[in-house]
Amino acid sequence: MTTLTQQHSAYHQGLLHCAHLLMSVDGIVDERETNTLQTICKEENIAPVEFTLFQQAIASKSEKQIYLDGLNLLNECTKQERLCALVHLFTITESDETVHRKEVRFLLYSLKGTDVDFEDIEMTARLVKAQKACA
Repeated sequence: MTTLTQQHSAYHQGLLHCAHLLMSVDGIVDERETNTLQTICKEENIAPVEFTLFQQAIASKSEKQIYLDGLNLLNECTKQERLCALVHLFTITESDETVHRKEVRFLLYSLKGTDVDFEDIEMTARLVKAQKACA
């Protein structure tokens, strides 16, 4: 049985794996994407040590292995957590004001691999934006 801490860690690590790939899939890691990821880490209480451990863990992995590990980690999570992770990825995609076709392809594969509907992500992302605008 998975403990709450393990599940939370799976969410953080799955999110970081997928964010890492999404940010680099178009060949350019934009500063706005990096800033967005830092904001997400703060919002999700991802400790700097956890981020450092993630970076060390992926250093010797192929893109394919990072992707598979990321999906496997997210699939250990609840549907709500998977939705939240994909909303964060959607936010990263929009952060540099250009959505590359490789980013779209990555998101579509991630949707399929995690059984989350795009409409749910889009609606949730809009609600989050509206909440932030009102705050």
